[in-house]
Amino acid sequence: MSIFDSIKKNSKLKEAVKLSNDARKADANTAEQMYKKAYQDYAEVVSGDLLRAEALYNWGFALLNQAKTKPEVESIKIYQEAIIKFAFCMLIQPSYLGAAIDGGVACMDLARIKAVPLHDELYQNAKTYFEQANAIQAGSASYNLSCIYALLGEHEASLKALEDSKSRGSLPDAAEILNDPDMSKVKSAAWFLEFIDSLTAKTPEPEVVAEEKAETVAEPEVAVTEAAAEEESSVTSDDQAEVATSDASEEK
Repeated sequence: MSIFDSIKKNSKLKEAVKLSNDARKADANTAEQMYKKAYQDYAEVVSGDLLRAEALYNWGFALLNQAKTKPEVESIKIYQEAIIKFAFCMLIQPSYLGAAIDGGVACMDLARIKAVPLHDELYQNAKTYFEQANAIQAGSASYNLSCIYALLGEHEASLKALEDSKSRGSLPDAAEILNDPDMSKVKSAAWFLEFIDSLTAKTPEPEVVAEEKAETVAEPEVAVTEAAAEEESSVTSDDQAEVATSDASEEK
C-alpha cells in the first residue's frame, strides 16, 4: 500500500468512527443512516488487502474441514468461526470466489446439524453466498443453488440451476447427485429422473465400414499383368518361329 493510500484510508477510518459516535446521540431514523454510512466507510478501509483476504479464506477453509471431522455438538462452534472468516474475507475482497462458495457450504452444513427450518437465516445466508459466487463466476455455484431450491420444493428453479451447472461444466457426476441428501425431496420427480437419464445415457458407437475398395482396385492390376504376360508369350513364340524358318532355309 502506498503512503497516499494509507493516508486516505486513515482519514476515512476517522470519519467512520466519528459517524458511529454521533449516531449514538441522534434520533432513530438519522442514526440508522449514519450507521449505514459508517459501515460503508469501514468496509472501504479494509477492502483491497489481498494478503489479509487470502489468510482469512485459508483460515476459514481449515476450520470448515476441521468441523467436518468433529462430533456434531462440537462442530457447531467451529462452523460458526469458519463462517465469520469467510464473511470477513468477502468484506475485504468481494470477488473472492472460494470464500463465497465455501461460506455457503459452511452455512448449509451448520443448518443441517442444527436442524433449523428451511426458511432459517442460515439457509438464506447460504443462498446469498452462492448467488455471490455465481455473480463472480457464472455457474460456479449453480448446483449448490439447485440443492437449496430442491429443499424448498421449488422444482422449476432447481431444474434450471441443474441445467445451468451442466452447461457450464460444474455439475457433479450422476452418482453424487443421486446420493446428495439435499436432493431427497425431488428424487422421485419425473423431471429429475429425466435429467439423470440424460447424464447416464450412452452415446451410440459409430458403425465400422469394411474397407473392400482396396481389394477391388487390386484386381485390374492382376488382369493387366496376366494380359501382358500373354502378349509377351505370343511375341516370344513368333520370334521362335521366325528363327526356325531361317535355320531351315540355311540348311537347304
